[in-house]
Amino acid sequence: MQPRQQMLDIWRAVARLGDDWEWGGRDGRNSVSDAEQLLCLMYPASLVDGFQLDRPDDTHPDVLAALRTMGDSIEIPRKLIRVLIQYMRTYTDEEGAPDFSGGSYFRAEDPDEKVTDEQGKLHVVDSYSMSVTLTLATLGFLRVFRTRVTRADLRSQVDELEKLASIRLSAAMIGLLRSFTVNAFGQGTPPWRTLVTTVRRRGQSDDRVVSELQERLQEVRAGLRDLSIGSGLIELDNPNLLFECGWTWGTVLDAPTIDTTEPVGAQGSGLAERRPLLYFTTIALAGIVDLTSERTRVLRILNEEQQRLAAALQLRYDLTRSYWATVASSEASSDGGPLGDRWPLEELPWRTSDGEESDYFSLLVTSLVTHDLSKRNAPDSDLRRVLSVLEELSSRGRVTRRALANDAALQLHTPGVPLLLGGSEGETNPRLTWVVSDFSVMLLKRVVTLALQARSPELRSQLTNLADQVWDHLNSRRLDDGGAGALWDQPAASFGTGAEFTSPSWYHTERVMECLVLLADLVLAPPTRSQRLFETARDKIAEAEQLFDREIFAGSLDAGPSMRGSMQELRARLRRAQRVLTEKPGTADALASEVLRRLDELAAAQQSAME
Repeated sequence: MQPRQQMLDIWRAVARLGDDWEWGGRDGRNSVSDAEQLLCLMYPASLVDGFQLDRPDDTHPDVLAALRTMGDSIEIPRKLIRVLIQYMRTYTDEEGAPDFSGGSYFRAEDPDEKVTDEQGKLHVVDSYSMSVTLTLATLGFLRVFRTRVTRADLRSQVDELEKLASIRLSAAMIGLLRSFTVNAFGQGTPPWRTLVTTVRRRGQSDDRVVSELQERLQEVRAGLRDLSIGSGLIELDNPNLLFECGWTWGTVLDAPTIDTTEPVGAQGSGLAERRPLLYFTTIALAGIVDLTSERTRVLRILNEEQQRLAAALQLRYDLTRSYWATVASSEASSDGGPLGDRWPLEELPWRTSDGEESDYFSLLVTSLVTHDLSKRNAPDSDLRRVLSVLEELSSRGRVTRRALANDAALQLHTPGVPLLLGGSEGETNPRLTWVVSDFSVMLLKRVVTLALQARSPELRSQLTNLADQVWDHLNSRRLDDGGAGALWDQPAASFGTGAEFTSPSWYHTERVMECLVLLADLVLAPPTRSQRLFETARDKIAEAEQLFDREIFAGSLDAGPSMRGSMQELRARLRRAQRVLTEKPGTADALASEVLRRLDELAAAQQSAME
């Protein structure tokens, strides 16, 4: 994989879609798809060294070459500002409030029915999360670019965009707070039975399962009771209730409004049922990670009110991460004993509280568990467990294995998994679904995320090998129509069946770009250190130092200019080996080996001269 070249290929394809910005893709325009299209440029531009567009004088030549149809280093950021303003204005309603509607991404559960105009305007968590990421990238871009602006008209555009982006960011954060929910259920109900079955050890009674689970979730339960704003408020004092927490698809039914000084407009009433959905929980957490990143803090993007909202979202992030880690991956019971040889996550497929089962849900839970592994700096043994799940999912999902005839697993990719949006239906309106078909690209993202956390070279090698295989699969699914090359998605090209497309899916392409940004981080990350290699290199350096000192003692520095130069070179190599030993033991080993080889040649020559 060559992430830099792949990102440039996507930029080249995006730029040549038209001299003027060409909105819309395979699924038509909506607030989510248009944000995804913009993020194909803004995401790497805000996170990857060498891809910045906010300092025209420092723009890399290969970046300019990829975006040449958009203009030169001066015109590219100006055009981005105009397009971003257009997006912000388009998705603002008549009252001036930001619009987070799902629009053309909504589907009716019954294919014979149509999504009504009213339903198309429903706000969705995907839009909240994508808007958080997009507005943070925009505001960070403007922080730097503003220092290069001298023209009054351009400064006016920068001011307008900054105001629009800040309002949209605040509104998106409030939307996420009002979409968080807790679903509590009593003994014997279907969700209760599903959860108990999921975490049960062999031979355990229901009472023992519930007792242990309640104890392990004690801190999460207490944290949820202390929530003061948003939609997650629910009575959890009854110890007989089990629960789940996370994000549903949109603003929760009867969600209270949030007092804020931000000019975000009216906070509409919600419709979504109070049951968290794995997909939207995963999407929400991704946005919150961006919101609380080091870059956001360093650039001081958030104002005081936004910092308050961000702190509330961070609390929900921590509670949700802890909950799903406890349910899906805990190894120790309350008394310190083992829960068994397998985590609940390893029992495929995952079953949700409404009784639905899918390998896609297992992949989503893997994503939630990975958040916890990263936060607690988990050992490689835990990462290997998750790797084994990802390897099995890649095979079951026909990513690393050949598809069979009439293979049901292909439904994961095309048309995808339909998620029922409870509460979206009315007396005369159909119930809506949200179709997700990003199994392969989500798989790659999870593998690369784990590789970034791996400590041992062996585990990182296993993960990067799996990433290579998943990338080969994704690479075969590029569009290839002479105009949208390097964009996604064409599953028929890989599976040999299904509909063929000619226009790009921004849903898929933006997610591929996210993976490539992570891959760039992986390429630039320090090499993992092998303890065995470190000890070998350390011993070689010690031997080389002793032999070198022996030669110095024997007077090699006084044997003439040529010998003196050779010994000084060897001394420099030894010093370099000592400096890089901790971070690059392999390099230190190679340097020490070269010194030892040269010293041995010198000793052999001296011995030959004496004979």
